[in-house]
This record gives sequence, structure tokens and C-alpha cells, in this order.
Amino acid sequence: GITYLDHAGSALFPESLLKAFTDDLRNNIYGNPHSQNISSKLTHDTIEHVRYRILQHFHTTAEDYTIIFTSGCTAALKLVAESFPWIPEGTKQPSSRFCYLTDSHTSVVGMRGITASMNVLSVPIKLKKILLAKSRLPAEEQNCTTPHLFSYPAQSNFSGTKYPLSWIQDIKSGRLCPIKLPGKWFVLLDAASYVSSSPLDLGVHQADFIPISFYKIFGFPTGLGALLVNNRIAPLLRKTYFGGGTAAAYLAEEDFYFPRKSIAERFEDGTVSFLDIIALKHGFDVLEKLTGGMEKIKQHTFALAHYTYTVLSNLKYANGAPVVRIYSDTDFSNPDAQGPIINFNVLDENGQVLGFSQVDSMASLHNIHVRTGCFCNTGACQMHLDISNEEIQRNLQAGHVCGDNIDLVDGRPTGSVRISFGYMSSFEDAQTFLNFIIATRLSNSDAEIPLQSVTKLTTESVPDDHLSFNKEDKLSPTLQISDRELGNIPSEAETTGSWQPPEPETESMRAAVSETAVPMCRKGGKPITVAKIYLYPIKSCSAFEVTEWPVGNQGLQYDRNWMVVNQNGVCMTQKQEQRLCLVNPSIDLKQKIMVIQAEGMDPISVPLEDKTGKEAVICESKVCSHRVKTYDCGERIASWLSTFLGRPCRLIRQSSDMKSKSHQKNTKGVSSATNISLSLVNEAQYLLINVASILQLKEHISARLKEPLEIEELIRRFRANIVISAPESFEEEEWAEISIGALQFQVVGPCSRCQIICIDQQSGERNKEILQSLSAARGRKTNFGIYLMNQPLCSSFSDTLSVGSQVLPVLKENTEIQPPTSSEEKCSG
Repeated sequence: GITYLDHAGSALFPESLLKAFTDDLRNNIYGNPHSQNISSKLTHDTIEHVRYRILQHFHTTAEDYTIIFTSGCTAALKLVAESFPWIPEGTKQPSSRFCYLTDSHTSVVGMRGITASMNVLSVPIKLKKILLAKSRLPAEEQNCTTPHLFSYPAQSNFSGTKYPLSWIQDIKSGRLCPIKLPGKWFVLLDAASYVSSSPLDLGVHQADFIPISFYKIFGFPTGLGALLVNNRIAPLLRKTYFGGGTAAAYLAEEDFYFPRKSIAERFEDGTVSFLDIIALKHGFDVLEKLTGGMEKIKQHTFALAHYTYTVLSNLKYANGAPVVRIYSDTDFSNPDAQGPIINFNVLDENGQVLGFSQVDSMASLHNIHVRTGCFCNTGACQMHLDISNEEIQRNLQAGHVCGDNIDLVDGRPTGSVRISFGYMSSFEDAQTFLNFIIATRLSNSDAEIPLQSVTKLTTESVPDDHLSFNKEDKLSPTLQISDRELGNIPSEAETTGSWQPPEPETESMRAAVSETAVPMCRKGGKPITVAKIYLYPIKSCSAFEVTEWPVGNQGLQYDRNWMVVNQNGVCMTQKQEQRLCLVNPSIDLKQKIMVIQAEGMDPISVPLEDKTGKEAVICESKVCSHRVKTYDCGERIASWLSTFLGRPCRLIRQSSDMKSKSHQKNTKGVSSATNISLSLVNEAQYLLINVASILQLKEHISARLKEPLEIEELIRRFRANIVISAPESFEEEEWAEISIGALQFQVVGPCSRCQIICIDQQSGERNKEILQSLSAARGRKTNFGIYLMNQPLCSSFSDTLSVGSQVLPVLKENTEIQPPTSSEEKCSG
């Protein structure tokens, strides 16, 4: 059910590749290739066979090129930077230059860090400059032998633009010159993106260095790449470090080292990843068997991209405005100039960009996997999105870093959305993606006319032998729109915990705090009160509703103290397993147990007593980007959960003695010097929502659903700890601090919602419309609710949070709440 459209990020491996590889491992013993026994000799010979197979794939031979195995394309680039025969500034000879096209991957641009340490200048080259540089150097300067290196991508990983392979010979011969300097030019062709879907003939286009990553081609193995080195440049490469297997001889007590004769052996430090290299043999076999070769892959993937581009670029709103803005240097008419990558941003009816994080969240709801951001190519991102150097620096100061979810700064996009096709992509994948764009952006009337005409145009323009699909297929949107009445606000919670409130000392503290707080009175001075309280003992499982509950130093006591993990120890949420919401934990403080129930299962209990320091084995886990110490809760509950969820999983609990050290949030304001301790939450101790805001959202959502949503169901979808009843909707977004009884809270930002709100917390069923409606109702944002951090009181007693308590907010000076700066998606698990 997944539509995978990130083949430029990684190919998917076929089952037949894994089977062939594991069969090979079962039938043969492969030893360390540096040994001399029979199994080691088999490994060595197989590796050499794979080298020849790689050369054959790129239409060259061992006479012209050497294969140096690396951990990936990035390691291959680093190797070039370290070993190229640079001539630094300040010598009698003219100095070397490292030039690179600005549309280059971060790993290419990062080479300048090494060249700078060698006192070699780096020069970024824009596309227009390389196209105009056609004048030859004077004859007296053409005999200079100073080595210079120019790097460019065969295919842009940002836009899919294919740069001319003819540049290789033009630059080496002097017909093209990146900068006017005497010397000899060598060419590094970054082929990582290109070779995943296009044939590369090194017999014709003889670049000096070609770095690649094999997972881009086969999907498996990962962590293995190669540097193809032209044998004419290979003897000039310099190397200082020598690792195991690279020395012909050396002395431990004297500075004597003699390298191995083979270039590959000289540069492959230590034992190569020999089993992964053996897997490549099966990768080539399976690729050829399934596809018939790279030329067919090129035609197939381009046909899909051409079709998708044509439909996408013709989608219009009713007012004629385009639905997307595509970032491309071509019109997708020629597979020799354009690869199977489409980069774009979605626009609204007024031409404003929708943030890529929102598009990614929506795509995830439809089981479509895309890539967002700048794709490790800041140069292309700046060029296509018209982002200045100053803006990049300002965005950094505003908290935006590469790879985070801050998609808009001052209304301008910081990145975009990329889809890419691979050899296993189908026409149905393209159609699913286009239907997703139509369903989320256009009404039936908007999509009807352009879709019919565009579909007819493109199905005729793509040759039949490129794809197998029925030309009668149409991209038809399926939006259903209906009007619904608002429901009534439900009564207060019936479920309560078994905890008793503290003695009158607490009430006197509440009174003291209430006197010093600054109340906000609106609509005739109607008070703001706590309407509901929820805790979630097991992260991402069902809520436990109470009328009053003790508060600890991490928030509500026992809130998200436990979490379910898969067989690899990775936290499971409703994003991966919707049935988690059907697991119902409840806390009995008198009996000191947590009771867990689920339909069709006998209830099971877990003790509240912390096992830390006893027989528990402490291990490390991660919640979003936070590192936490946990321990396993045993086989009995693991078996119970695995049976109910139908997959291997375990229950783990946060270790109490590590809470204050391992999972903390530093907050600004009153307690800026204090690290606030967190449980297994994603972002903050508490999440607060407002019933008035829920009612306004319900009115908007109900108009788009077949069946009305009950207010109780909608409240549960947002998985808040504190639900308040306030006079005005969304007034909570104007608060800087609040006090509830003796408790004081600091507002740390809005909660940016993810796909979990689309899951009915009573049935586990998913409805994509909820997140889409929230985005539409909030003007392209998906914020709902605010995060709170507790400001600890200087008192020795624990406090309680109670339904009916008055909420006293303090307005902030700037009414625009800034989102959290963490790179993780914020949602209440």
C-alpha cells in the first residue's frame, strides 16, 4: 500500500536479490581476503570478479580504470580531496584550484574544507559561467602542468537536470575553462544520482574520478560505494595514512613504509566490506534480469517523470492559478537532458507556497513517501528558490538548520518537495501521486476539465513500449463535501483516578499564587477553567481520563513513563501501528499497578514500582531526537502486546534514576537556568487545548465529512493533557504563562500536528480529511494546542491538577507564537 517516490534517495531492493545473496552465503564460506586459506582465496577472487563486473557495467576495462571500494560516494569524494596532487599557494609554481558547480551535493562542496587546510583555493562556478567560458588560454600558458580539479554532477540530485557529459573532454582539452588559469585540468564527475537510472559509458566519457554509491542503484547493500579512478591520474595520487592491507612492507621502529603496487590495495585501508561487495554481484545479475539494462531503465523512468510533469504543470485552480511551482531547467522533453526527478512546491489559490513539511505530512496520510528540504544541495536550492546568501544566514539565526521541518521563514520557503522514480516505479505510482495532489488541492469542478484534456495529451505523448497502462485510466478526484450541524460539548469525565487530593496546605498555596497572577478577563469576565485531564501512561496508547491527578517533576505523574518498542528496540507510535490506540492503560495508585486492557485480551497488570537499581537491565533508547535510559518490563507483557498487535514488540519504561540527566528541555524565562526533566514525551511536559478552538475546528471539518464528528472524539484525537474551557477560540495562542491553582506553567510554543490526529482513538480507523481540514482552517498551518512546561514551586509537597480549577493566563507581548526549534516533527504521542 506504499507509494515510494524517493528513488533518488535510495533504490528499493528486490526480494530476489536478497534471496540470491543469502543463498550464496549459505552455500559458501567467505573468509577475510587478507588471509591465505581456501575460504579467504575464494573471497579475494570473488571481489576481483565484482571489480570487473563494475567496470563492465560502465563500459570500460581494468586497463583504463581502477575500482577503489569506499563506504559510499561521500567517502570517495573525501579520498579525492585528500589524495589529489594539489600545489598550494605560496610556492614557486602556479597554485592549484578546486572548482565545483554550485549545483553540487554537500559532499562535493565539503571538499573545500580539505583543500583549504592544504592552502588551496576553492572557486564555486555557476552554470552561466561555465557555458560562457569558451576562450582558450595563450599558447605560452598551455604548457603549464599545475593540476586543477573541476567537479560537477552528471545529474543534479535537486532537479534531475543532466549536465553534458561532453564537458569532460571539453574541459580536459581546454575548449571549456572554468576559470582562466594556466595548468592541466582534471574532471571529477559526481555520478551518484545519474547512475541510478542512466547508463554511463566511461569508454566515451573518460572522467578522471567517478564516485558512486551502490545503494542508489540496487537498494542493497548500503554503506558501500566506490571511486573509479582513471589509471592516467592514479600514479599521481598521494597518500599519507596507511592501514591494514595497504603496505608491501613497513617498520614499526623506523619511518619506513613501502606501499603495495596496486592502486586499489594501496587506498583500501583495512579489510574491505567483503560480504557487501559479494552482494553487488547479485545486484547486477538481478538488475539485468528484471530490467534488461540501464538504457531501458532510463526510458522507463523518464516516461513516468515526463507524464507526471506534464499533468502536474497543467493543474490549475478555478481562478487559473497554478497548483504547483516546478523547479526545473528543462521541459522534460529529452531523457538525455532530464532525469526522473521532479522538484516543486505546492501553492495555494493566491500563489503562496505551502510549507514542504505540511505537504510531507499530507503525503504520509496517503502512504506516499516523498523527500523534502534542500536535499543536501544548498546551491541548487538557492538558485531555484531565489534564496540569497543573507537569507540562508538569517534563517540559521532564526533556528532553521538543514534537515529540519521549518519550511517557511517570513512566508518564504526554505526548501521544496522532491519526487523521483526508479526502475520498479509504475504508472500507478505516478497516478496515485497526482490523485493525491488533486484530492488535497482541488475540488471536483477544479480538476474535471484540465484533467481530461491533460491526461489525453500525455498518454498519447508517451510511447507504448515505455510503460504498460490502460489509456482509459483517468485521474479522478474523490472529494465528498457535505454540511453538518455542530454537536454539544460533552459532560466532564466520568473516569477518575484513585488518588486523593492533599491537605489544606495546598489550597493556601493556590490562593497565594492566584493573588499574584495576572488574570485575563474577556467576554464579560467569564472564567477559564480546566474541563478535562488526560494522561497517557504508555506512549501512543489510549488516554486515561481523570478528574484530578498528582503532578511530579516531569508533568502528570506516570504520564508517558512507558513505551512500546519493536524487535529492534525502536519506539512504536500510531504512525506505524494504529492499533496502539486500542491498548487501554489505567493507573491504580492504591494498589500501585497499571492495568492494561484490550478487546479480546485478558487484562494484565504492571507494577508501578520502579525496578531501577534492582534486577533491571538499563539500556538506551530514543524518543524523537532525545536519548533516554530505559529498562524492559519483562516477557509476560511483551507476549501480551505481541499477541494483540500481531508483531514482535516489548514494553519498556523510563529509568527513574536517569530522568533528570538524560531527557531534558532547557526553557527560557523564569527558570532559564533549570533543565526541565521530561518523560517519554516528544517535546514538552504538557499539551493544552481549548474546547472553544475545538468547536470552531469541528464546524470547519464537519462541512467536509460524510458523518459528523462528536466533540469528544475530536478532543481525544488531539491527545492533550489539559483541556480548558475558554470564552474565545485560539486565545490560548496569545498566552506567555498560565497558572492553575498552585501550579505555574510557561508556554513554550505551538504544537504542529502530524497524521496521528487522523486516527479515531476509539476504533483505530484513519481519516485523512482531519489534517487537511486543520490545514485549511488554519491558513496553511497545522498548529493546534500549546506546549507547557511546569515552573517548579519552592515547596516540599506535591501538587494536584483538578478539573474545574481556574486558569489564569498572562498575555505575551508578541502574540505570534514561534514553533519549537527542534528538527523533529511535533506531535503528542
